[in-house]
Amino acid sequence: MSEWPEGWYRDSPSRAPAGGEAPGAGPADPTVRLSAGGRAGAGQPGTEYGSGDAPPGGWPQQPPAQTGRPARGSGRGSSPGSGRSGWRRPGRWIKIIAGLIVIVLIVAGGLYFYLDSKLHRQNVLVDYAHRPAASAGQNWLITGSDSRQGLTRKQERQYSTGRGIGGHRSDTIMLLHVPANGTPAVLVSLPRDSYVPIPGYGSNKINAAYSFGGPKLLAETVQNLTGLRIDHYMGIGFGGFVNVVDSIGGVTMCLPAPIKDKASGLNLKAGCQTLSGGQALSYVRDRHTFANQDLQRIQDQRIFVKALLSKLTSTGTIINPFASVPAAFGTVGNLTVDSGTHLYQLISVAFALRNPQTTTVPIANPNYVTSNAGDAVLLDTTAMHTLFGDLRTDHKVPKSLLTGSSLGSKG
Repeated sequence: MSEWPEGWYRDSPSRAPAGGEAPGAGPADPTVRLSAGGRAGAGQPGTEYGSGDAPPGGWPQQPPAQTGRPARGSGRGSSPGSGRSGWRRPGRWIKIIAGLIVIVLIVAGGLYFYLDSKLHRQNVLVDYAHRPAASAGQNWLITGSDSRQGLTRKQERQYSTGRGIGGHRSDTIMLLHVPANGTPAVLVSLPRDSYVPIPGYGSNKINAAYSFGGPKLLAETVQNLTGLRIDHYMGIGFGGFVNVVDSIGGVTMCLPAPIKDKASGLNLKAGCQTLSGGQALSYVRDRHTFANQDLQRIQDQRIFVKALLSKLTSTGTIINPFASVPAAFGTVGNLTVDSGTHLYQLISVAFALRNPQTTTVPIANPNYVTSNAGDAVLLDTTAMHTLFGDLRTDHKVPKSLLTGSSLGSKG
């Protein structure tokens, strides 16, 4: 933005040349040479008039020659006698910049509250008898359901999600602990086949809790299992997952080997590549490629979540409105959260998930035969209580309980 100065630049009175000549006057200048009788006299060069004398010949009186320092404000770039500087005044620029900042803050504030209102909220986290008490830090329950909502029939065929499947299950169950002491967050995966007590339904695979009573019953099951009070809930379905990935322009993954899985429709080459929403959905669903199946899949899911949120919260995305605005709209419109969660908390957890410590809940037997649910995963209750006890008090988790995450290759 530019601004014209107060006036055009003009020449101002300057000092008289030596000899007393008026500025710009030469020997032929009538203001100094002519007289009533044509003779040299008081009006000749070198003669100065008093303040009350009129020059000969009826010419108007000329301003006296300046012999001292020009008055302030009458130098170059100012109008004679105006006393105003021709330079742009910094006060105006300060006001303009301040006005722009106010406008940006108003727009940003309006956008924030609009996006916050677009979150799908449910009364997921409710009090019940013997619910764990609040403890150090914050605990998030993060789930990915197999809901096909948001997918067209063409997409269901394209992504091999199946059709006409009744009920909802949760193939992705993670617990994120964000410590209050500034240490790294800890992301723990709970295998979907973990054999656990489900309130009102006896023992079963943990993903059955979602099928029996939705996220509310799943949250109660996880709280009873871990002894941690869940402070916030975040869930997403198949369609929402695809939309989030596409809204940020895909997510880059570097695979150690090609992956081809008929069940999930996955067909990826080895090396680094950007996955579209549909490819990403197939990738995080794939388990048949690996010898340890779901136990490898949950590691791939953690790695993908880290890659997705690293891009979503990157400087390149945040400072570019053509990237950040679509990403924001594509994310909030596809998330389900508890009734007490707001946008600023989701932003905080997104940064926490950029580089967390990762692990799978300790397992005693990955092929435990049950009487009512087929093969399941039996958890190591002793090691599990140590892990969640340390999280509850913000103590450092032993390295032996942090198994980390590594990309799977063909089994």
